[in-house]
Amino acid sequence: MNRKIEAEFVENFLVVWNPKDGSELYRIGFYGKPVGIPKPKVADFDVPLILDLMEGLYLLEKGVITVFEKKKQKETKISFENLRRRARRLYEEFDLKYAVYKDLRDRGLIVTPGVKYGCDFAVYKHGPGIDHAPYLVSVKSRRDEITAADIVKAGRLATTVRKRFIIAVPDMEKDSIKYLIFKWFKA
Repeated sequence: MNRKIEAEFVENFLVVWNPKDGSELYRIGFYGKPVGIPKPKVADFDVPLILDLMEGLYLLEKGVITVFEKKKQKETKISFENLRRRARRLYEEFDLKYAVYKDLRDRGLIVTPGVKYGCDFAVYKHGPGIDHAPYLVSVKSRRDEITAADIVKAGRLATTVRKRFIIAVPDMEKDSIKYLIFKWFKA
């Protein structure tokens, strides 16, 4: 992509108003949600695209988008640091979650919010509508306690929806992430 796509910061989301640009972002990595289209079958739609702050920050860091905000008919550019500050207010443990999001995206995986599964991310190899998300990822701090009951609950959910459960534990000081992948089997 030669030029940067414009996204407007609106109430804790980013909106790509140009449908052609939104379709391009969706096409290159299943970024965002087209307005009014819950499960797009094709990446060619004629509506704006809504990006959450996690994916917007990633695209801004990669130089794919620019972000602006309109106040009193004046447009102001929003920097990476400014957008990250805003995201930190919105997401609990944002820096940990962003480190995992970025790592998974950098590995070529498609990462979407995992709220409907009770986790942080649903992760696809190819993308929504092409395959089912084979992984559910919960991000934990190194200081978090994880009980056996937590693992059993997550495992039951993951096996019910036929997915692998992963706990991601970022080490921000070492700039590394450990992935604990659980495989369930019948005895």
